[in-house]
Amino acid sequence: MTVESDKAEKPASCLGVRHIQYFLLFSILNLAYGIRSILSVTIYAMIDPDPHNRDIPTYPEWSDKKNVMLSSFFWGYIILQIGVGQMAKNYGPKWLIGGAAFIGSAFCALVPLCGHWFGYQGVVACRILTGLTQGFIYPCGHNLISAWTPLEDRAKIGSFVYAGGPLGTVISLPIAGFISSSVVGWPVVFYLYGALGMIWAVIWFLIGSNSPATDKFISKEEREYIEAGIESEADGEKVPTPWKEIFTSLPFWGVLVAHCGQNLGFWTLLTEIPSYMQNILHFDIKSNSTLSALPYLVMWLLSLVMSYIADYLIIRGVKVGTSRKIFNSIGLFVPALALIGLSFVEKSHYVWAIVLLVTAVGFNSAVFSGYNVNHIDLSPVHAGTLMGITNSLSNIFSLVSPLIIDVVRLSTGYQETDKSLWTIVFCIASGVYLFVGIFYDMVASGEVQPWNQRCSKPEDNTIKMEPI
Repeated sequence: MTVESDKAEKPASCLGVRHIQYFLLFSILNLAYGIRSILSVTIYAMIDPDPHNRDIPTYPEWSDKKNVMLSSFFWGYIILQIGVGQMAKNYGPKWLIGGAAFIGSAFCALVPLCGHWFGYQGVVACRILTGLTQGFIYPCGHNLISAWTPLEDRAKIGSFVYAGGPLGTVISLPIAGFISSSVVGWPVVFYLYGALGMIWAVIWFLIGSNSPATDKFISKEEREYIEAGIESEADGEKVPTPWKEIFTSLPFWGVLVAHCGQNLGFWTLLTEIPSYMQNILHFDIKSNSTLSALPYLVMWLLSLVMSYIADYLIIRGVKVGTSRKIFNSIGLFVPALALIGLSFVEKSHYVWAIVLLVTAVGFNSAVFSGYNVNHIDLSPVHAGTLMGITNSLSNIFSLVSPLIIDVVRLSTGYQETDKSLWTIVFCIASGVYLFVGIFYDMVASGEVQPWNQRCSKPEDNTIKMEPI
């Protein structure tokens, strides 16, 4: 199948139905990351032995279960994603992502009550079930981006949507810190995000769509523009998933390995930066949450800049694979060097520590224009399934990441108040970034793979674009 990008002119209107779909996907990523991140801050109020408001329940006896509770989200997150990718491809993602968002948000709101009724095990159960439902978001989101986004906008829109996650962290951490340290107390954080997520689901049910072809609000001009720049299943037929070809594809393994390494490094930092801020840099919960969010604000801002550059390079004739490798390398190698530098900074030099943390997390945003949209390059038809596979397997490393602290602590005798423990942790993350970045550069591709359409001839499976 050949898809020409110039079969239809771009609609004159700067705001179309496709932009509403992009914003809705951005919003659910924003809320989802908020829901998964707030425990990183609220947990310190939850286990505080001396709360300033005695009417708010706290549980100091849970302090040795902190990292177990932080990792429990990923126990559920990794389970269903491959199956979800298949269901999204065969039946459409609309009701899957909307229903999952509603149920997961409800379990977020139940965290304080379940903690009160069942102890820390109740919190763990709610986090597992929240993770289970959030496992629907990335496979469904990739399916929707593939259906709604022409190639020349892919890095830009993919980065915009997925950068909603880091921005959700930017917003949620200060909110969680402010509310947790106020008279209303930490339970309100979970009630707030639970309610927002359920409201989003209702809005999505009303105006979200599987594709331009099924949307009742889209204009003919806009639909033709989108469909001219994407590849879909031939003649509406269901294309079987080529499992063997996928798992023997080196470019796919490049995406998978990069995704695994990215998740280990990213979630180690996301879940443990508040702990590093408190134990090493000695910030209180308010300033801790604000400074913990700063790296993710920079990440969001840089993602917007880098995605425009990535798409511009492709439009100007740079190969898609080359663009993906350039930005994936920036997103992994720069953070690796920053984390190595952080391991040499003394805790008294907190300004340099913050600068290096911001650099490590901020430049990591380049992976949104690297491996993170490469699934769609390799196979527009099976993009949701590919994301389901890589996001499921890679989140085993997300699950492990908060437990790295415990492993290092138990094997070395260092405590979280010791700088040496954090040096080891940051060097582990740095080494992983370097390894997976090199592997990706060796095997990655930006070409549509022959197994994308079994009903098409492999030699015709390319996307042709004219420079704009």
